[in-house]
Amino acid sequence: MIRKVTLQDANQLKDIYNYYINHSVATLEETEISEMYFINLIKTITPKFPWYVYEVNKEIIGFASASPWKERSGYKNSVQLSVYLRPNNHHKGIGTKLYTKVIDDVKKQGIKVLMGGISLPNEASVRLHEKFGFVKAAHFNKIGYKFNKWVDVGYWQLILNE
Repeated sequence: MIRKVTLQDANQLKDIYNYYINHSVATLEETEISEMYFINLIKTITPKFPWYVYEVNKEIIGFASASPWKERSGYKNSVQLSVYLRPNNHHKGIGTKLYTKVIDDVKKQGIKVLMGGISLPNEASVRLHEKFGFVKAAHFNKIGYKFNKWVDVGYWQLILNE
């Protein structure tokens, strides 16, 4: 079931995200985050932007959200989307369902531009974004460094309401 995130979800969100911190370059964060990090993030993001979880039997399988692309006021009509799933839950359509819900909501808000940042290579994330019509807008070579290797990052963009 897809539902809006709550503060009570923070611990499970932390566990999902920390998996990617420890085992993947999907995030370039290198230090595990706390439950309080997610509590503060939920409090900051949800008054303005959508954030959903996919829950099965009280276990959060994944989450997706929109957040400000940049803090400067001129970017107020642009958002960055994020989606993370528990390991072994990829290729089941959960990310697609979550992104569909978030994108529908930001369209209703009148948001103009959606951005997706992807550490490369990540074919699953590229496919997800391109399924929704995102196109590659930027590629930064060796912009990140994690697990003793350089990481490229690409940005995919979807312009709405045209």
